[in-house]
Amino acid sequence: MGSVGIKSSGSEVVTIDVHATKGLIQTGHVYLDVRTVEEFQKGHVDAEKIINIPYMFNTPEGRVKNPEFLKEVLSACKKEDRIIVGCQSGVRSVYATSDLLTEGFKDVRNMGGGYLEWVKNQFPLKIPLDLVKDEVPLKAPLDLVKDEVTVKEPLDLLKNELP
Repeated sequence: MGSVGIKSSGSEVVTIDVHATKGLIQTGHVYLDVRTVEEFQKGHVDAEKIINIPYMFNTPEGRVKNPEFLKEVLSACKKEDRIIVGCQSGVRSVYATSDLLTEGFKDVRNMGGGYLEWVKNQFPLKIPLDLVKDEVPLKAPLDLVKDEVTVKEPLDLLKNELP
């Protein structure tokens, strides 16, 4: 994908596609989901190291930037960590990535297209069980399943099957 024209303190935001992201999170990169908590709870990228820190909050007046965003990321990650930043469509994550680079994070990349592109490519998701348990018959007894299920191929939901 390449670089985006947003510069931050000498570092340009690098945007990678969802295919590259999938490979990097499988090799230990942290996936930082900057969507709202509500968006995250409806489903998210299936990653071993995933953190949800909203870049913006929904308010009655519209979306406002999370004033504690950098502080919260600094409490969860080191500046040397390898981080992929994603959001719903790829816009908030560009700004969040830029802020992290300005703050001195060394290896931060933006995931182009966001969660929507991830889903479109049928990559694995984590979806809360309560959103799917009444509509989708599970192959495992419900008492063996925790709060969320992994959907390896999102189209499985359309076929009424989950692993």
